[in-house]
Amino acid sequence: MKQRRSITDKRKSSEKKQDYKELCYRHSDIARDMSVYSPDAVRAERLKEVLQSVHEANKRSPLIVEGRRDAEALRALGLTGEILTLHSGKAIYDFCEDISERYDRIILLMDWDDKGDKLFGMLGENLRGHWEEFSPFRDIIRVLCQKDIKDIEGIPGLLEKLAGTKVVLTGETDEPGN
Repeated sequence: MKQRRSITDKRKSSEKKQDYKELCYRHSDIARDMSVYSPDAVRAERLKEVLQSVHEANKRSPLIVEGRRDAEALRALGLTGEILTLHSGKAIYDFCEDISERYDRIILLMDWDDKGDKLFGMLGENLRGHWEEFSPFRDIIRVLCQKDIKDIEGIPGLLEKLAGTKVVLTGETDEPGN
């Protein structure tokens, strides 16, 4: 037969859990002070590095995203280069013709949901030779965002959640803390 735990035993167990939580919080504070990062912090740092590379490339080449909110999210992160939205009222073929006439190189940064994958495939086919240099950006961002988000507009929120603070990119890549 199962023995019933007394209120005293339950209280002691609860106190042990509380002590353990406090120990974990103190450990995380100490780790932060010693520059030991959690997996989320490491992931945030890697995502920030990739976005910093996108920022640098965007200074020279326009970036194409699906919609207005994607563009606003990248602006909120600090991207200052030209950002074009696919959903601007043109047919995809006409959009691609216009882009290929105006630019030698572009950065494709579509969402990684089903719709984004289809659009990425169509744009990639129609803009062959213009975007391949920057193709790793989308793939790496997709991996770093894992299953948390499936769109560009969610990146600022994810970064804030992972890093514990709002993240804004700068033009300087070798400064600590950027």
